[in-house]
Amino acid sequence: MESKQHWKIILQAAKIGFGSALAMYLAHLFGLEFASSAGSITLLTILTTKWETVKLSLFRILTFVAAVFVAWGTLTLFHSDWFAYGCFLMIMTLLCDYIGWRSALSVNAVIGMHFLDMLDFSAHAVANELYLLLIGITIALVLNQFTNNRHRRQDIINWMKDTERRLQIIVMHLAAYFYGKELEADVWGELRELEKLLIHYINEANEYQGNTFQSHPGYYIDYFEMRRNQCSVLSNLHTEITRIRTMPQESRHIAEYMVKMANYVVEKNVPTGQLEQLDQLVEYMRSGEPISSADEFENRAMIFHILIDLREFLEYKIDFVENLDEEQRRRYWNA
Repeated sequence: MESKQHWKIILQAAKIGFGSALAMYLAHLFGLEFASSAGSITLLTILTTKWETVKLSLFRILTFVAAVFVAWGTLTLFHSDWFAYGCFLMIMTLLCDYIGWRSALSVNAVIGMHFLDMLDFSAHAVANELYLLLIGITIALVLNQFTNNRHRRQDIINWMKDTERRLQIIVMHLAAYFYGKELEADVWGELRELEKLLIHYINEANEYQGNTFQSHPGYYIDYFEMRRNQCSVLSNLHTEITRIRTMPQESRHIAEYMVKMANYVVEKNVPTGQLEQLDQLVEYMRSGEPISSADEFENRAMIFHILIDLREFLEYKIDFVENLDEEQRRRYWNA
């Protein structure tokens, strides 16, 4: 995983270096003033995903018109350069924030500095700034199409399988508690490691979604979010298990249930059957022998709380499946 991350950083650096240099070269070739700014615009735009690059480029073109008028109004009205530029930035910041396009502010700030240096708002000067903007964002748009999405998708699928395997192991380890076995495994360590991985997987799934123009990859984000919620449930369950002083005889039934449940912690499974079995187990536990001591009462209460956690664990998966749309079901579950 680390080697792939290094290669991704190297590829991004190469795109930034090549793209910025190419933008500057083209701006010089066309005889534009402030040609180096074309490289900066490429840099600021290429640091995004495919879809974000398209949106950001559109925002920057649209706000360019506003930047020209605001620069003309502020820079010609005030004699103090620093005060005029401060007013320009304040107005542009408020405008970009109001329409939700703060990411377009950086390039507009550069354009404002050019107008401040020139104090020229002729058609030629405005066209010069527009050409710098178009060169910078066009190169960023082209270079950001070179993303190895097929391998990224395969990585995500492999991470999904690894997550399921890790969850199954953790559930089996927790089930061993109910068998009264001493565990050599570090369940806390396994849970913390999985939570850390899931945060990374969610970030990668978000980046993958931003690098495709199709809407369905949100499936992967939702999937890893669901597994992260399940991981939190298992953390709570582990805490509650360790607080039980003496395992009641009925705990063996919980262990057997968890062992069976672990087999169904897979992507293409709707755990309605496991939920029905859990309800039957709850009814069985309620019909057990009467409580005869305070310790027994406390342990029994813990047991029922654990059963509630198991229900929550299953319900996260059921909610995930129920929220799938038809395209996601066709693409991911009927393949």
